[in-house]
Amino acid sequence: MNKVGILTIGQSPRSDITPTFKEFFHDNIEFVERGALDSLKEAELLKVIAKKEKNIYVSRLHDGRSIIISKRELLPLLQHELSKLEREVDMVIILSTGDFPTLTCEKPIFYPGRIVTQVIAAMADQPKIGLIVPLEEQRRITINKWKGVTNDITVAVASPYDYANFKEAAQYLKDYQVDLIILNSMGYNEEHKQLVRKESGIFTILPRTLIARVVLEYL
Repeated sequence: MNKVGILTIGQSPRSDITPTFKEFFHDNIEFVERGALDSLKEAELLKVIAKKEKNIYVSRLHDGRSIIISKRELLPLLQHELSKLEREVDMVIILSTGDFPTLTCEKPIFYPGRIVTQVIAAMADQPKIGLIVPLEEQRRITINKWKGVTNDITVAVASPYDYANFKEAAQYLKDYQVDLIILNSMGYNEEHKQLVRKESGIFTILPRTLIARVVLEYL
């Protein structure tokens, strides 16, 4: 039986994401979930909350709350959990579209952010990309990341973890006449995708299902 590790930058289990992977994989696949913040008690979570940092991420705690995390505080915690997880599984999926180039892992590891950007980069013509991100603070870093793929980038903000206005975000990108929309977080789900696509009329990519298909092909 293949064992697939799922490593979130928040806390596990990710009951909002893992069912998506289970829909794609066969019954002989076992999932092992871990989270960078799993070992932290409630008071310790205060230490990882982003304050004035530019590099920040948002994720989910096991009780459903969202948390905005400092990348500086996150990295050692993420590596610690990854080092334990890789001893239990055959491969690892990182539940984040962020970049973590300093992580080390002896098992195959799948980075959703890298996979999505490479898929779009493989298109014959540079498309006009619309990106939806969870936080306003992520706008500049996201644009810089995608400049290697295309110079025509428009960013809208709508968090998957609160009652964000996805209709407004979709209309914003429609007004800019983008060619395709990418929901740039593993927290977005199929409902978010369908809503954005319905409101904008524009082809929309959901990273979590794209990654599931890539990993399934690998298996």
